[in-house]
Amino acid sequence: MVSALTCYNLAMENLDKRPLIIAHRGASAHAPENTMPAFQIAYEQGADGIELDVMLSKDNRLIVIHDSTLDRTTNGKGNVLDHTISELHGLDAGAWLNETFQNTKLPLLDEVYEQFGGKFLINVELKNYHNPKDELPDVALALTQKHDLLDHVIFSSFNPRNIVRLKKLDSRAKTGLLCLPGFAGSLFRGPIGRLFGYNALHPHFSDVTESTGKRAHKNKNQVNVWTVNKTEDLIRMRSIGVDAIITDDPQHAKSVLEQ
Repeated sequence: MVSALTCYNLAMENLDKRPLIIAHRGASAHAPENTMPAFQIAYEQGADGIELDVMLSKDNRLIVIHDSTLDRTTNGKGNVLDHTISELHGLDAGAWLNETFQNTKLPLLDEVYEQFGGKFLINVELKNYHNPKDELPDVALALTQKHDLLDHVIFSSFNPRNIVRLKKLDSRAKTGLLCLPGFAGSLFRGPIGRLFGYNALHPHFSDVTESTGKRAHKNKNQVNVWTVNKTEDLIRMRSIGVDAIITDDPQHAKSVLEQ
């Protein structure tokens, strides 16, 4: 069986084929973001992978959630890092969207790996932006090694320290450097960003041109863009030759890109 990461690497060599489709926080257009239903729907819709966000709980466990606070996507309040994994796992992370998803829990990264590990690519964004020197890269890597999923996981982050740390811990770890859109991310999209030794550049799609892809591929890096939802933008990204497209609606992206 060809691994998800093998397919990912082959994308660079087969630009006539569509880019990989990575479901942003799961199929977040169809289910609560960063939940098991969102990941399951992405899998059923034929996504090539999922993107999710992780941070550490108060007791140093890995919880899947985007915001540093609980208020927007759960029935909890306050900072994620002020709660234990048991407290976080007991929250309702689905009712905010609609009653169909009531009592949907915040997943542990361990649970995601158990259910989806090896089935497709998993893009794990390390979200320690409010605590950049914590042990998040170490803990996330150790769990990935425990599940023997290094060939199926790419770690991404806006914090280049995480990229460097992961490579120091295990040179096999695949990493993606996230870049802010516009001028704010321009340094990381260029030569300075390459100093951090990433495997893939993760820019906002609005900053990507054909020359962006050519430069990255010349340096043996992939280009994975976020977050692309409109038909015209999906078509433009395919014509440029990006390697992966992160999207809220993998079903729509697949229908556009496979036409």
